[in-house]
Amino acid sequence: MSGASGSSSVPVYEPSPGDHFGPLIERRDDADFPFYDGTPTALSARQWILMWASVVVGFAALVLIPQPGNLVALIPRILFVGIPLAVLALVTHEHWTALFRKVRGRDVLTMIGFALLNLAVTFALALVVQALFGVASNKAVDDAGEGGALDTVAFYVGTGIQLVGEEVFTIVPFLALMYFLVAKARLSRKTAIVLAWLISAVWFGTAHLPTYDWNFAQAFIVIGGARLVLTLAYIRTKNLCVSTGAHIINDWTLFTQAVVAHAALLVL
Repeated sequence: MSGASGSSSVPVYEPSPGDHFGPLIERRDDADFPFYDGTPTALSARQWILMWASVVVGFAALVLIPQPGNLVALIPRILFVGIPLAVLALVTHEHWTALFRKVRGRDVLTMIGFALLNLAVTFALALVVQALFGVASNKAVDDAGEGGALDTVAFYVGTGIQLVGEEVFTIVPFLALMYFLVAKARLSRKTAIVLAWLISAVWFGTAHLPTYDWNFAQAFIVIGGARLVLTLAYIRTKNLCVSTGAHIINDWTLFTQAVVAHAALLVL
């Protein structure tokens, strides 16, 4: 196992077969999460902190750079995903691509399956939260399709890029937590997966608080619950392409409903 520059002291963890979940959760294809155990390269604790900071900087670019329209919004959306991936490439060199694996036919089916599961879970949780606490609308969904054909195309392209960024925003901290929980805290791989899965969902929900007018129940129960489903797609496949695909199918389904509704209003 090769180590990244300056990370030779990082302990390497050798997971045993008993440290894997059953086939309903993890595929039996000998794939494992990258980086946390020194494969395909090792990151030091300092490098993991740098990686986590990079997703924060990318998120800051997304929320702080003005977005007067979907064409201009392409810039912060590209920065959102580009900044952490650039830092990952800096610290892991060519191994940054370990986040992404080849997409096969069964992966496409997995994307669709998790997207449908996520839509069902989100709908059910939203009903409960709406009844108990009330919910805020998502302006991005509400405004979809209002700016004309070019703006709508830019909206779909931009949100596709942003959703890749949202997966990076979640999975990089997930892998960082895996490293700290396994290599530093010496927890079992299974325990680390569960804790990283839950904590990264809270992290994702926290980032959505401003989107939903600081509705904590909506951000942590609805959005956090949806995040748990999407991260399961990554846990199962170890492939960011799959969780991203499920995320895009899920969100574009909701966006398309809004676009069609706006088009119907124009016709009427």
